[in-house]
Amino acid sequence: MGGEGSMMAANQSLKSNRNMLAKRKEKSFSFVSNSKEKTKYNLPKASDKDIALLRNKLKREHKFRRVKQIVLLIITLAVMLSIFIYLV
Repeated sequence: MGGEGSMMAANQSLKSNRNMLAKRKEKSFSFVSNSKEKTKYNLPKASDKDIALLRNKLKREHKFRRVKQIVLLIITLAVMLSIFIYLV
């Protein structure tokens, strides 16, 4: 009967994949650690004034970015509309 060799190769492939899977679980990498020790950070204390300055700076940057996006959208739409009118 035909196909016996291919079935044997498929079975061998499945067996080797199963063995590799078992090995992979032992050496898996994870961002979650099982250790109980805590990581210590030396972060500077931020005053209310610093936080307010940072908040205002981020608001200005966000507003500027939004204006740039709107201008780019308007220019793109104008170009597409002019191309559409020219072609029709």
